Amino acid sequence: MKQLILGNEAVARGLYEAGCSFVSSYPGTPSTEITEAVAKYPEVYAEWAPNEKVALEAAFGASLAGRRSFCGMKHVGLNVAADPLFTIAYTGVNAGLVIGVADDAGMHSSQNEQDSRHYARSAKIPMLEPSDSAEALEFAKLAYDLSEKFDTPVLLKMCTRVSHSQSVVETGERTEHIKEYEKNIPKYVMMPGNAKKRHPVVEERTQALIEYAETADINRIEPGKDHKMGIITSSTSYQYVKEVLGDTYPVMKLGMIWPMPEKKIQEFAASVENLVIVEELDSFIEAHCRDLGLACVGKSNFSCIDELSQNKVAAQLAKAVEEGVALADAIPPRPPVMCAGCPHRGLFYTLKKNKITVLGDIGCYTLGAVAPLAAVDSVICMGASVSGLHGFSKSQNGAMDGKTVAVIGDSTFMHSGITGLVNIAYNESNATVIIVDNSITGMTGHQQNPTTGFNLKGDPCAKIDLETLCHAVGIKRVRVIDPYDLKQCDEVIKEELAANEPSVIISRRPCALLKYVKHKAPLAVEQDKCIGCKACMKIGCPAISIVSGKAKIDPTLCVGCGVCAQLCKVGALKA
Repeated sequence: MKQLILGNEAVARGLYEAGCSFVSSYPGTPSTEITEAVAKYPEVYAEWAPNEKVALEAAFGASLAGRRSFCGMKHVGLNVAADPLFTIAYTGVNAGLVIGVADDAGMHSSQNEQDSRHYARSAKIPMLEPSDSAEALEFAKLAYDLSEKFDTPVLLKMCTRVSHSQSVVETGERTEHIKEYEKNIPKYVMMPGNAKKRHPVVEERTQALIEYAETADINRIEPGKDHKMGIITSSTSYQYVKEVLGDTYPVMKLGMIWPMPEKKIQEFAASVENLVIVEELDSFIEAHCRDLGLACVGKSNFSCIDELSQNKVAAQLAKAVEEGVALADAIPPRPPVMCAGCPHRGLFYTLKKNKITVLGDIGCYTLGAVAPLAAVDSVICMGASVSGLHGFSKSQNGAMDGKTVAVIGDSTFMHSGITGLVNIAYNESNATVIIVDNSITGMTGHQQNPTTGFNLKGDPCAKIDLETLCHAVGIKRVRVIDPYDLKQCDEVIKEELAANEPSVIISRRPCALLKYVKHKAPLAVEQDKCIGCKACMKIGCPAISIVSGKAKIDPTLCVGCGVCAQLCKVGALKA
């Protein structure tokens, strides 16, 4: 049956059809929908793990037990999972193990623009890279066959444009694949004596994979009319090239991005006068071609910064194209902003008002760095706020005590903030950590986490009590505040910063967009009272604007949180 589906949903369908039985992931845009979609198939056990390292280790365990497994994450999540990844590359697998990683060229929802292809080369494992939904489904199925044939985990690389675009796929039936578990200490116990013997196996496997890449159908050559130029490309770059050039020039489309073929690329290069490499971010394909001794044009024309587009590809290939391709209209930018009624807004307003240095983290609350709040001083990676606060405090020899906090979300705290808090308690840092508990994983689209009491499928499960957990790791002072109450926020933050010991403040209020949250009536502005002081504008709520010198509230956006009313000294904002 043919269907029009999202790239991520196509991966999920591929996992299902391939007989995948176990899925463990951590949500991260643009990969999240893979796990959400596969969870709808009753034959597949699917879960959210606390972080990507745990997810990959769990997926390996399922593979070891003889069940095809999958682990999904975004590109920065692969950094977290790198520890088990490099060693699983040595052990190999029992049943197939596929690791989905979604890159975010253009940084639509990410803190960096790293190129995950380097992980495949460094870990010495194969990577497949689909360019549309149909390939996403087929490559997911192929990945399991390769995983078991070559005894290796396989990386399936998606990206924002493939993950979040739709194209036609043809679905098939599910085929079960189950293997028996057999104890094998030399293969799976990676102490030095065994690991030394596995390394040669990895190198032999790479050579076998190169031979496979030479004849694999997913590495194909599409003929062109004019051989003055030939292009090697992959993923969305392939789509841009075809839209711009059609069949004018021959194109080598790589579906297996690592290891890449050698003879096939050399033969293709020999068939054209000029070789051009079109790829996003780093010069990965280009470097491979140059290692083969081939002259080519790549990053000298195409930047390693930002994602490509039809326009960029057309512009750089303009000399070989009779007519350029251009979009009709420029799309106006839409700056990110915290939603109306966001519980984080009141907290960040209070921190800014008190001129507190804030070490931030990854989540919706990262937007606390955006004007007019501009309350966040640094954001690095998941959990770095807590660990960074300890180093910041210790290195200042107490000079910044009482003036600095870390802010981290409930899901991010469970992901990788706990160990940083253990470090604060263990090494006695006079630091205050604020956990913004909005009862959900908000940034990636409302996924459950270990603090919500529900699992991926919405069933009740064990709920981690943040207060008890913080006490258990050695924090004696733990306070809970309502971020809608500005007076309480101000008082508690000042008290905890004044304390000469580690402390945790839990800013607890559910996300305003959760379906079960009941909102109050929207506020309105009494125009005769409003003096146009713009105090209400300091919180950056999108429901508030200034019209003709007076405040105005959009009733379709306002959720009646009342934070703005607490700032109005003349009482002009009323329900």
